Amino acid sequence: MMARSAFTATSMALALSTLLAAPSARAERLIVSVSNHRVTVTPNYAGEELVLFGSVEKDSSTPAGRTEYDLVVTVNGPRADMVTRRKERKFGIWVNTDYRQFLQVPTYLALFANRPFDAIASPEIERRQQLGLNNVLLTQRVGSDYADVVPNDAFRSAFVRLRSEHGLYREDTSAVTFLTPTLFRTGIPLPAEVPIGTYDIEIRLFSHGALVTRTETAFEIVKVGFEQFVAKQHRDAAMVCSLRSPSTCAMKPGVWKIFENAASRMFKPPV
Repeated sequence: MMARSAFTATSMALALSTLLAAPSARAERLIVSVSNHRVTVTPNYAGEELVLFGSVEKDSSTPAGRTEYDLVVTVNGPRADMVTRRKERKFGIWVNTDYRQFLQVPTYLALFANRPFDAIASPEIERRQQLGLNNVLLTQRVGSDYADVVPNDAFRSAFVRLRSEHGLYREDTSAVTFLTPTLFRTGIPLPAEVPIGTYDIEIRLFSHGALVTRTETAFEIVKVGFEQFVAKQHRDAAMVCSLRSPSTCAMKPGVWKIFENAASRMFKPPV
């Protein structure tokens, strides 16, 4: 009987601790949509801008004093391994002297907000929530280790700068506009050389420096037309080559690269 009482008391204590540890119901939720969930890249694609729009939906449990919000939108493109190389001039020739490999990092990365990140949250929350390009984790292979490094690391800075110059990494703390206290919008610029694949969008709502709620959506970028045909033929050829001897297929990738370049020039719009 004593054992049963002890068991019951323990169960009640565990249930109570679980109840206390459970997060409270969120008083707000985000309703969002994007202007185009499927972007088609044709031979003359020159880039475009999508529009993300949405609203903050309140309920009866929303604190009466919570009337001001901040919004952070993060867009992550397909992930891939990439390399940044350091070049030095030796004997009049530029040569690669060192490199750093970035592992499964976004090929496209954009962070948008309605005001500067340091005005939205504390430095600790900025780091934890990865607000801003300096706080986004970009895993690298450093010798035998895998880690991110400080934002002013030469290789990391060069990597972000080069991606930014091509419009593939961007940060804009005035891109999000609140049309009303609860209605918002932002543009998502896509450059001409935007990578093909699925793009994940994370929307986070802050109030008085604290994260209130978040939601996600996505869009897809696909190739159509002749470029899609070339890409498919390339994949099919690679599959056939894998069944043949290496000597028969040694020049296949180069041949297909020439074919792709010729096709791009053939279908490129006049300047």
